[in-house]
Amino acid sequence: MIGEAAWQKSSGACAVVVGQGDNARPISRREPMPATLFDWLVRIQQQHPQAIAMGLERVREVAAAMGVTRPAPCVITVAGTNGKGSTVAFIEAMSRAAGLRVGTYTSPHLLRFNERIRVDGQDLGDEAIVAAFERIDAARGATPITYFEYATLAALDVFQRSNLDLAILEVGLGGRLDATNLIDADVAVITTVDIDHMEYLGPDRESIGAEKAGILRAGKPCVFGEKDPPSSVLRQAYNLGAFAIRGHSDYLLDRFESHWVWREPGFQMELPYPVLAAPAQLDNAAAAIAALRASGLAIDEAAFALGVTEAQLRGRLQKISDSPEVRLDVAHNPQGARALAAWLQQQPKPTVAVFSALADKDIEGVVEALAPHISAWRLGPITDAGPRGLSVADLAARVKAGGAQQVHQHAHLSDALDAARQEAGIEGRVLMFGSFHTVAAALP
Repeated sequence: MIGEAAWQKSSGACAVVVGQGDNARPISRREPMPATLFDWLVRIQQQHPQAIAMGLERVREVAAAMGVTRPAPCVITVAGTNGKGSTVAFIEAMSRAAGLRVGTYTSPHLLRFNERIRVDGQDLGDEAIVAAFERIDAARGATPITYFEYATLAALDVFQRSNLDLAILEVGLGGRLDATNLIDADVAVITTVDIDHMEYLGPDRESIGAEKAGILRAGKPCVFGEKDPPSSVLRQAYNLGAFAIRGHSDYLLDRFESHWVWREPGFQMELPYPVLAAPAQLDNAAAAIAALRASGLAIDEAAFALGVTEAQLRGRLQKISDSPEVRLDVAHNPQGARALAAWLQQQPKPTVAVFSALADKDIEGVVEALAPHISAWRLGPITDAGPRGLSVADLAARVKAGGAQQVHQHAHLSDALDAARQEAGIEGRVLMFGSFHTVAAALP
């Protein structure tokens, strides 16, 4: 017996029977049930003909067959162009500091699929993920679902079995048609809205905002992290009767040399600065506080303060060495690049960039934002991204089109990083950034 799968004899040939009772179905010997998480991940990447297939019909059907209804008594869903992962990290750290049992679903991962699903601060183990995949496969019948939909259903299934106080769901793409939107959020958060994934979400901030606003629910609070969200987002909140909580309006943050203050009418608290670098992290922490205060969960000021300092996330201006200083960041769109540029301006030092990005990103816009702060560019190809990959020669052409000077090509990202370290010297800085694939190449 492997989970819900059992090998049985059928007409003298081996077959697998998956599920129980009316849900049982045979799988032929030519389609054996994967034994390991690696085998499962290979299989689910190939199971749907499209890498991205937006829509809730298929995933809703499979969730119903699995009996997945509600992952926790309270659900916070976080969407946005940038800042989602950091905001989720702050919500998780603050709520766990208050003693709550928390499930967290994020994407993509940097090194291991297990990073996507955490329960009580720990990445889910292989065995638990495989068991969830077996339950999904038993329930889906002939319905093809994508890699992301498998991951989302696995997280929801595990959370529902884990006796949680809070589930935090990070939207993968957009919001309205994202698999996470299967669940009605008690609090919705939209961190920022900017230009990215235009082929799926639309050509401008208004259309992209409308897609992200699909996670809002009638009569429920929604937190908008940026000062000026698109009118499409505000209009959706108004039309639904959702309770809008706007950053820099309904709640404020004041910066001081040694601390900062989060405040709203009738309440304020003094907090330490986040460990996570970059000016934008204060906005993410403030949005996380607003979301938790709107949730009705019991979070005291001490838990908020502890969570601000304990929240950590790889690939967000992460420092991995000192001589030279080497920082990693997953900024891969112009808005993320502008945030990086703001940090570089505040922390001046000669900086060599190690950069790579996927073909469907606005590489020119990213480079334009950062070029004034970068002394040289070291480029390498992303070799594990399939059709979204870009040759280093094509990448170099687009980087130069963005205004970069001193552009060097390397056969591998590791070679680019080695060369950048030598060029920066012990007093300089290396900024390795771009795709999650790029940052992962620098991590052990």
